[in-house]
Amino acid sequence: MITSVRNWYIVAVMNGEQLVGEVLHGTVADDQTFRFYEGDYVTTSRIVSMDVVAQQVITSSNSYYALRGSGKRAIIDLDDFELLRHGFSPEQIRALDSSSPLLAH
Repeated sequence: MITSVRNWYIVAVMNGEQLVGEVLHGTVADDQTFRFYEGDYVTTSRIVSMDVVAQQVITSSNSYYALRGSGKRAIIDLDDFELLRHGFSPEQIRALDSSSPLLAH
């Protein structure tokens, strides 16, 4: 059973200079496992195997994902991982991290 994702990212999660692991983040195109609806976002558990030619990812929870179309690579800090899990894309997280704090008047 495979979940297909589009608009996907392979996200390296870093703790300082240390790689914690890589996860897949994307939008569900089709789900044979009946865990997701089409259009849902998904952030997987840690990737344990990735076949770039076949465009397939296997995660530590033994879930299989088919990658549709071309994707991107991104890097986020471990402190921002919960944002990713809650549906923020790596680009949205980068924008949040780079915005200046609000100043009280």
